[in-house]
Amino acid sequence: MKKDIVLLSTAEWDHPFWTNKQHVAVELAKRGHKVFYIDSLGLRRPSASSQDFKRILKRIQKSLKKPKQVRENLWVWSPILLPFQNKKIVRKFNFVLLNNWLNFWLKNLNFKHEIFWTYNPLTSKLFDVKKYELLVYHCVDEIKAQPGMPIKILEVAEKELVELSDYVFTTSLKLYDTRKILNEHTYYFSNVADFNHFSKAMEETTIVPQDLTAISSPRIGFIGAISSYKIDFNLLEYLAKKFPHYSFILIGKIGEGDPWTKIDFLKKYKNIYFLGPKSYSELPNYLKGIDVAILPNNINEYTESMFPMKFFEYLAAGKPIVSVNLPSLKEYKNICFLSNTYEEFANNINKALKNPNFNLEKRISLAKEFTYEKRTEKMMKIIEGNL
Repeated sequence: MKKDIVLLSTAEWDHPFWTNKQHVAVELAKRGHKVFYIDSLGLRRPSASSQDFKRILKRIQKSLKKPKQVRENLWVWSPILLPFQNKKIVRKFNFVLLNNWLNFWLKNLNFKHEIFWTYNPLTSKLFDVKKYELLVYHCVDEIKAQPGMPIKILEVAEKELVELSDYVFTTSLKLYDTRKILNEHTYYFSNVADFNHFSKAMEETTIVPQDLTAISSPRIGFIGAISSYKIDFNLLEYLAKKFPHYSFILIGKIGEGDPWTKIDFLKKYKNIYFLGPKSYSELPNYLKGIDVAILPNNINEYTESMFPMKFFEYLAAGKPIVSVNLPSLKEYKNICFLSNTYEEFANNINKALKNPNFNLEKRISLAKEFTYEKRTEKMMKIIEGNL
């Protein structure tokens, strides 16, 4: 029997870079569940940047519209609420506002209060989750470690959410270990990728975009959020100096999730190219034109609990991967190049360039096993086995 699902996201449905939230919503809808997708409610305190101002204006405009059906069985709603979630009076106001509107729209669309699937650690402070038959917490990040977050309230609220949840799914072993202590029904499923989409990078008919072909090779590329809490900009500077004849390509939005990001010192290097964000549909085209894919992350509280989404996307595209030694990737050390130092990272880039087909068949085979379809099926088997 297909259950109705309210999915509380921490990402906008129409964000150009899809993450777990959009993909899981699509897979659940494909399986025949009616899905009510709630756009990100904005956990981070707003900054004074023009980027945040534009985002707020856009959100106000979207909040005036009724839920929109974007696919079969899938509706998207963009509510607005007061920021500054660290204030108790603000949370109380938002609780009343959100629940009244949510109940109105669910009734209007004939949704039952069956499954509440959330990515937001503040969920129990914002929604009356006890009205639902099941509560599922999909923990994909250590959100409190992101810049501008109300850490204290997040810690208290997430502990409550984990304990209340019927099932907790995590995307890294560290997230699993820390949540399992609070809820025995906690499971680990790593991040995955859309294999069919990213494997287009290996097809002959896929065309490399002109803004990339205009850049000399070898091309060392990163695709994702270009934010100071995620990316080690000092590592990028080291590489640009070490390899003046290599081109370093960064594709993504600067300051995504961290409007305080500064990259000015990197722009003086002629072999570092910021190509800006690209549409999801174009990413295989850009990956085709990249010789080595990199994960130049910082090692900090956030990344230690992170399984990089780009890992399986890079694998699906057939690209050799050079990464810092992220805890979540250690079990895959035989199919990628993990680096403990800047020097080792540089040496690994040369190794990948010399042997781009290193364990290629194994890499592709593994990528085929880690897809949204297969992961969602596994999660739903756990849930449906107890419904």
